[in-house]
Amino acid sequence: MKNYIKADEWNIIEEGFDPHLNKISESIFSLGNGRMGQRANFEETYTGETLLGNYVAGVYYPDKTRVGWWKNGYPEYFAKVLNAANWVGIEVKIDDEILDLATAEVSDFKRVLNMQAGYLERTFSARLKSGKTLKVKSTRFCSIADDEVGAICYSITPLNFEGKLTLMPFIDGDVKNQDSNYDEKFWDKVTDEISGTEAYIKLRTKKTEFEVCTGSNIELYKNGEKLDFNPEAVRKEKFVGQTFSVDVKANEEITLVKIAANLSSENYPKEALLKDTKSVIAKASAKGFDTLLKEQSDAWAAKWEESDIIIEGDVSAQQAIRFNIFQLFQTYTGKDDRLNIGPKGFTGEKYGGSTYWDTEAYCVPFYLATAPQEVSKNLLVYRHKQLGKAIENAEKLGFKHGAALYPMVTMNGEECHNEWEITFEEIHRNGAIAFAIFNYIRYTGDESYLSDFGLEVLIGIARFWKQRVNWSNDKQQYVMLGVTGPNEYENNVNNNWYTNILATWCLKYATEAAEIVKTQQPEKYNHLLKSLNFDQQEFTDWADIIEKMYYPQDEKLGIFLQQDGYLDKEQILVKDLPASERPINQKWSWDRILRSCFIKQADVLQGLYFFEEDYDLDTLKRNFDFYEPRTVHESSLSPCVHSILAAKLNDEARAYEFYLRTARLDLDDYNNDTEDGLHITSMAGTWMSVVEGFAGMRVRDGKLHFNPFLPDKWKSFSFTIGFRGATLKINITENSINIKNNAGVDLEIGVRNQFFNLAGNAEINVNNAALV
Repeated sequence: MKNYIKADEWNIIEEGFDPHLNKISESIFSLGNGRMGQRANFEETYTGETLLGNYVAGVYYPDKTRVGWWKNGYPEYFAKVLNAANWVGIEVKIDDEILDLATAEVSDFKRVLNMQAGYLERTFSARLKSGKTLKVKSTRFCSIADDEVGAICYSITPLNFEGKLTLMPFIDGDVKNQDSNYDEKFWDKVTDEISGTEAYIKLRTKKTEFEVCTGSNIELYKNGEKLDFNPEAVRKEKFVGQTFSVDVKANEEITLVKIAANLSSENYPKEALLKDTKSVIAKASAKGFDTLLKEQSDAWAAKWEESDIIIEGDVSAQQAIRFNIFQLFQTYTGKDDRLNIGPKGFTGEKYGGSTYWDTEAYCVPFYLATAPQEVSKNLLVYRHKQLGKAIENAEKLGFKHGAALYPMVTMNGEECHNEWEITFEEIHRNGAIAFAIFNYIRYTGDESYLSDFGLEVLIGIARFWKQRVNWSNDKQQYVMLGVTGPNEYENNVNNNWYTNILATWCLKYATEAAEIVKTQQPEKYNHLLKSLNFDQQEFTDWADIIEKMYYPQDEKLGIFLQQDGYLDKEQILVKDLPASERPINQKWSWDRILRSCFIKQADVLQGLYFFEEDYDLDTLKRNFDFYEPRTVHESSLSPCVHSILAAKLNDEARAYEFYLRTARLDLDDYNNDTEDGLHITSMAGTWMSVVEGFAGMRVRDGKLHFNPFLPDKWKSFSFTIGFRGATLKINITENSINIKNNAGVDLEIGVRNQFFNLAGNAEINVNNAALV
């Protein structure tokens, strides 16, 4: 666990340069705008340890699978978001010395991520081996106002010398992914062009043949005055740049402004990419850096107005929650239903940048409440568009008749994960997608989604579950064999309780959804069932499974068993594990982990989180008290679920303890893995811990309910949510909950099971303590 980020409400601040922390900081200070992003690599040369990363959304490469033993049904590739052209590079040379923080003596180093306005600023002084000292200030951002544009303002001031300053801004497309299975480079050059202050390079991915054109325009200033200059073109393999020299004296400030753009063939005709990139560059350059930055600040102000959480009395917690919200919006804006949310976003290569079940289980609730309805809807439409591929995935494994198995990992809907215990067995991801449809409709009231998109997906998923279970003559019930639940420290188990309960819930919900569509849109209903070759007998088969599914449980302990035989394991609690043996995923053999009782993340408790209304508090408490002490929380997705459930149980101390684990997971490098990239999808869990946990927000029968408590260290907390046309500001103190309705929509609000009428553009103030 690290503790070098300075506490600040609106800024992420690093003071002093430690090369050993550089890759962690590259992740933490990452930038993005939903369309492109980059790690916080230095603009100038750096020969120290670094993970170069620039990414363009939706552009991927099918890297050939690398396994020791091929199994029938394995995907042939692992799809990876590509490390794309590096557009931020600026080589700096003072006479004959290259500025390199790995070899220079660095002082006054400070890096600030301004989350309120959405930019990264870095300042430092560097003493070169010659004794020459200079000061540098860099400001850059990826615009969310124009998500194809990025900009850099890079200033250099000599402090103790005069001489020749040579700059070479460049775009380097000769890059590769660190996680390339065969050390292959994934890009070919199509064309390039350098003309005066502008430079362009168009690259094409191998196999998938995506094309991306990256361009830049540069301007030069001395002490704020714009200079005319004639740069010399520089060309190398998949590399374009310009070089020029300026005579400088001590304390003269030289500023290079670099405005760049990334355009993809996903959004433009390939033959027009270069021309269109030039147009985008021309338009952005005409605005200039200051105007682009003002647009960025205004756009972020609008986002914060919709989504900010304000914590009074705990600066560290305030910084953490804003950091998580900031990174979520840098990753996904919801403008394009072809895009989704990779677990690392634009901050690293781990997990290939692909889509996992994290999106449906953790990210959808965040976007439902903090963004326009279309944003979360697009996350669901993304899966609907890939239904055909999900059916193909199931067919590859032997399923028939339109059964759909959504992939564990994907870019285009095709499964591309190749660990058998996950690819073939972690099938609960199917249920998370169905639950997201339910969650979206429960929150928005938009039942038309079922007839337009949702029912077709639900039927495909239900058909899969029907074929995946089998009848046990021994138990005289339906069972589900050979699965992996959310706890990936258990593989190939029988009757994982969470998977079984999720499967029957999916069958129930598909049946209910069909009845809704039949009632509201009978013509669409009949047309859909006909197109799917749906036989009414399927409803009967589903009902039989729902009635006769087997769920493992232990009556003596009063708990649901994670799977058959779980209690045969030696029952050791996490608190009894020596610190030297943790984390077990780094210290133990896989064989030892599989034979242990230890749980990676919420499994039974994940089901109790999804379906809490079906269980009383005593049942929840017995299961929580049994499973949490056996959970090592070695998944970033684990603490938030435990925090929410602890809050439900009025266990405020543990609710806050688990919140802290998720809130500052990356800022403090809690799991010692932030250098690989941030845990973007678990950041949504941080928001859930506050809003669903501490505020106790739920939607029941189309109405918002709150059951809040105030953490001891906080004086108050407040947040903004959108709900069915209303924008609500909720403020919670020790004694009261104030809810202000900023729209002209009347609502009925529940607070601790009492109901209050909240008129449009009005507010209610409820004595929190009196309702306990």
